[in-house]
Amino acid sequence: MKRLFLTALVAVAMGTVVAQERPTHEIHAAMLYNFIKYVQWPNESEPGEFVVGVIGDENVFNTLKQWYDGKPKGTKKYVIKNLHSADEAGNCQVVYIGKSKNRDFDNIKTSVTGKSVLTITDGSGMGQKGSCINFKVIDGKLKFELNQTSVGSSNLKVSSQLSSMAILI
Repeated sequence: MKRLFLTALVAVAMGTVVAQERPTHEIHAAMLYNFIKYVQWPNESEPGEFVVGVIGDENVFNTLKQWYDGKPKGTKKYVIKNLHSADEAGNCQVVYIGKSKNRDFDNIKTSVTGKSVLTITDGSGMGQKGSCINFKVIDGKLKFELNQTSVGSSNLKVSSQLSSMAILI
């Protein structure tokens, strides 16, 4: 059932990008939220905040804030933060790096090294550079790359359903 849901979501999202019925930032926000459902963090059962940081894309930040801020995630609650520097990324469980901040990726990566942080980017070559998940448009369709080494070094576990839909790096 989960696989069917994820497949349907990605298919709708990909088709939507092509049809331009929804803005890309809304599709990225929805897919980011659904990626989280298929990733396991080491301290997931502990209560507290589940922080999703966004740097370099105000539209994705505003959409995530409006749709998910304060909602429950198991024993935690979503907190959506607009990040202003790479140093803030280490305090998040997920960091979305918009295209305008791709040049800061190395600093962000350094800030999250050794921490269980899922990095999600939107830029050419960012998956190979070490982002856990990277959005990529191929033949007019939205796809995503999954860097298995980066996910593993972040001490995260990705479900086989998500891996099967990704371009594996």
